[in-house]
Amino acid sequence: MTYRPLRPGAGPAAPIRTAMVLAAGLGKRMRPLTATRPKPLVEVAGKPLLDHVLDRLRAAGIQRVVVNVHYLPDSVEAHLSAQSTGMEILISDERDLLLETGGGVTRALPLIEDETFLIVNSDNLWVDGPIDAIRLLAHRWDEERMDALLLVVPLAQAHCHGGTGDFRMDPMGRLTRRAPGKPAPFVYTGVQIVSRRLFRDAPDGSFSLNVLWNRAIAEQRVYGLVHEGLWFDVGTPPAIAKTEAILGLT
Repeated sequence: MTYRPLRPGAGPAAPIRTAMVLAAGLGKRMRPLTATRPKPLVEVAGKPLLDHVLDRLRAAGIQRVVVNVHYLPDSVEAHLSAQSTGMEILISDERDLLLETGGGVTRALPLIEDETFLIVNSDNLWVDGPIDAIRLLAHRWDEERMDALLLVVPLAQAHCHGGTGDFRMDPMGRLTRRAPGKPAPFVYTGVQIVSRRLFRDAPDGSFSLNVLWNRAIAEQRVYGLVHEGLWFDVGTPPAIAKTEAILGLT
């Protein structure tokens, strides 16, 4: 199948101004580094993972950032309070219960306010291609057709990633799940634009975004955009050195 890139969409009604950064996870795969610090504060290329994300958000013109916290939350809050980010930063507190990705965003919706917003995993590290990836996502967003637009990367270019792919993509850019027992050509990067519609009738408590994706996929409202730069799955201690080597920092 030949992949045809998405044509420009109508774009959001207003520029994307708010991002939700998922930073509440336990970081079990990153142990022992996360025994005394949360994963978002683990350093790669001389800077915490969280700061790499904030740099990308700032460069894309994001004005408000909502960060959820659970594991060693005081460390994350102290780090953020000491930063001069040029963006408003709000904390979504999950100290009482780790809510996973879907539950975490659902709890934070009153802080997000916007109808269309960005969600970013805090353990992402990516290098933009010819165009800023977040700005490109916003350019390709189509309010009429989409509930979620995921930044994906070809499996062969998913550095440090040990999986067999997450999604297949049709010629129109719509995503479907990997068939059981078979590889898929695209890996989710942890960066997406979503509509508030995606969270209609969301479950209570802790649940994965996969629950909402699955419904939207069945409705043909989940699309993908192929990342044109570098992407790294920095999920384990060995991945740090490999990432730095690929970036030419060792």
